[in-house]
Amino acid sequence: MDAVLDNLDVFVRGFTTTVTLTLVSVVGALVLGTVIAMRVSPVPPLRWAGATYVQLVRNTPLTVVFFLVVFGLPEVDITLSFFVSAVLALSLYTAAFVAEAVRSGVGSVAAGQSEASRAVGMTFGQTLRLVVLPQAFANIVPPLASVFIALLKNTSIASAFFVFEGVQSMNQLINANGDAVLAILAAAALAYLGLALLASALFG
Repeated sequence: MDAVLDNLDVFVRGFTTTVTLTLVSVVGALVLGTVIAMRVSPVPPLRWAGATYVQLVRNTPLTVVFFLVVFGLPEVDITLSFFVSAVLALSLYTAAFVAEAVRSGVGSVAAGQSEASRAVGMTFGQTLRLVVLPQAFANIVPPLASVFIALLKNTSIASAFFVFEGVQSMNQLINANGDAVLAILAAAALAYLGLALLASALFG
C-alpha cells in the first residue's frame, strides 16, 4: 500500500475530479431529462421528439456519445475543454434514463390529480409543474438513485478522453509503480465503492 499512501495526493486529485464531474453531470442530466420527459405532453411533436431521443440515446454506447462530443463538435467549430465535453456527453446520455424515470413517475400519479387541476382551470403546464411533477419526483427517488450511481461509475470513461479523474490517476500510479498493481487497483475500487455507498446513503 506504500505506492498508494505515498501518492495519495494524485488519488485525491483524480477522485475530486470524478466527484465534480458526477455532480455537474447530475444537474445537467436532471434538467435535460425532465425536459425530454415532456413526451407525456398532449402535443404529438413533443411526444415524438422525446421518444426518439430516448430510443436513440439509450441504445447508443456511452463511448460513442463521448466520441461524437469530443471529436464531432470541433468539426462544426464548437471547441470545448475536455472536462466540459465529458460533462456534456454524460449529461446527454444519462438524460435519456432520467427521462424514462420521470415519465414512469408521472404515470404513477393518479389521473384524478390532473383532472382536478384542469377542473379548477389550470393549464397543462401549470398542472405538470405544480401538481404532477412534485408527486412524480417523490415517487422516482429510488430509480433516480440507481441512474446517478451508474453515472458515477460511467465517469471512468472520461479517462480515455483526456480527463484526469479517478481511473486516470490509477493508471498513472500503475505506470509508475508496476510492482504495486493490485494495491492500486484495490484502492481505486474502494474509492468508487465508498462514493457509491455515500450516494446511496444520501438518496436514502
